[in-house]
Amino acid sequence: MKLRGLYAITPELADTGTLLRSVAQALDGGIAILQYRRKGKQHIDEAKTLARLCRERAVPFVVNDNIALALDCGADGVHLGSADGELAAARAKLGGRFLGASCYDSLSAARAAVAAGADYVAFGSVFPSSTKPAAVRAPLTLFGEARSLGVPLVAIGGITLQNAPQLLAAGADCVAVISDLFDAPDIGARARAYGMLFQS
Repeated sequence: MKLRGLYAITPELADTGTLLRSVAQALDGGIAILQYRRKGKQHIDEAKTLARLCRERAVPFVVNDNIALALDCGADGVHLGSADGELAAARAKLGGRFLGASCYDSLSAARAAVAAGADYVAFGSVFPSSTKPAAVRAPLTLFGEARSLGVPLVAIGGITLQNAPQLLAAGADCVAVISDLFDAPDIGARARAYGMLFQS
């Protein structure tokens, strides 16, 4: 799997129209992948529309924590945390779709995830995060240590346009961002600014 660039994660917006407009701006700005994440209930109609928007722009679309929804909405894959079921079982259900895994601060968890069929692994929180303030902190050295796994490495947690270059230098292939992207006054421009980091 080739994956490099800005990994956008949907914000917690109550209004579907606002969410879709925000995502459309992010897509126009050149994000590399979109993850549909809701702490509350995920909506099949929202998921289907997001999948279509991503498909129109040839951007991979993954669903957080919900294999059934990912399959039902036609997503390209699913992203699972440690409490979201066995990765090998998920791999069997997903067939050729993407499988991403949160590995927090653990290289051994990342090795196990890849062995179970994960297409990419995520480490974090790399910086203090307002979304998950109690999240375990992952050292940046993990990215260099995990290069030998041979899959894309995603950094998540507290990432901004200012601190993202540290992660690229450490070896991250993607930076996963919610607030610094979707709270920006110009979402498309912010996405393009992130994209420029990967071209330099």
